[in-house]
Amino acid sequence: MSILSKKLKGVFNKNKGINYGEADLLKSSISHLKNELDKFKASPLLVCEYKGRYGNKAMIRVPNGAQFIVNFSDGLNLNPGDGVLVEQRSLTIIDKMEKVRGFDVESHIVLQKPNLKWEDLGGLNVQIEELKEVVELPLKRPELFKEIGIVPPKGVLLYGPPGTGKTLLAKAVATSTNSTFISVVAPELVQKFIGEGAKMIKEIFKLARERAPSIIFIDEIDSISGERVSLGVSGEREVQRTFMQLLSEIDGFNNLDNVKVIAATNRLDIIDPALLRPGRFDRLIEVDLPDSFGREQIFRIHTREMKLDAVDFNQLIEKTKDFSGAEIKAICTEAGYFAIRGKRNRVKQTDFLKSLEKLNLVEDGPIGMFG
Repeated sequence: MSILSKKLKGVFNKNKGINYGEADLLKSSISHLKNELDKFKASPLLVCEYKGRYGNKAMIRVPNGAQFIVNFSDGLNLNPGDGVLVEQRSLTIIDKMEKVRGFDVESHIVLQKPNLKWEDLGGLNVQIEELKEVVELPLKRPELFKEIGIVPPKGVLLYGPPGTGKTLLAKAVATSTNSTFISVVAPELVQKFIGEGAKMIKEIFKLARERAPSIIFIDEIDSISGERVSLGVSGEREVQRTFMQLLSEIDGFNNLDNVKVIAATNRLDIIDPALLRPGRFDRLIEVDLPDSFGREQIFRIHTREMKLDAVDFNQLIEKTKDFSGAEIKAICTEAGYFAIRGKRNRVKQTDFLKSLEKLNLVEDGPIGMFG
């Protein structure tokens, strides 16, 4: 006899009377625990993909890739590609899953609505104008392209040294078009098991269509799109499968769809020419190190919230020749730390000069932590 049953019996014998309230509570507890035990004893259902009808039966694909002809419950409205729950022994389809994904794709991407405006970018005026033409205008006014009879580029490739603002450009154009920003780091697309990287690419584009208007930003795309060579290594073959799926997805979606693809690379020289042909990433935008005017813009953007005391920007611009925007931002941040250490609420010229020394930056260019 269980502890609850003994306690229940004791309730009825207590003081030779019945406490009906406590008895009902204990009965309810026993019923709940029995239901919980039944859940633990029930066999788990298998998640599969519905492929289509085969006579009066259904064809499904199980997670390991094998396909089976099985029975299914009446009343299910199934379409090819739907996720279904099946009983493990007979593989009979029990129920349909709504919008199931083959992968937890959102754990491999950054999904957000950025709030970065064009005026928050410095030294990138030429690149901003190009992105406005090839990404912003087609998303905001697609009727113009239909009226003229031309097809805007599907993909844009940003190339240039690290830290020059390629990711910031993609976020800013997503903000200006009120688009969902889907950021992917290309090396994460290459998965451990055969075919999973290609499936993840498919899921990312599916998610982008569901969240349209959207911008897919693929960073370090050179890691999966290097020039193809004849290698028998399984890892290389998996990279090629992922790359081919990416090309297929770019070729597949509508030219005037509300999904745009922006990629970034530091190594344009190793990109496969197949990625750059017309109809794919056919617009290349170079994002180079900022000139003196650009460096001044970047300094003023990153110091506009700071209280400055007689800061000579001309001297800083001269000392930061061949610096990237990310390095200039680091200089401003470290200068602020010097002011905090000095228990001051204003940042001086000497703070900026000390930050150059601490970060191992010299007039001939960046070294040390940025090398």
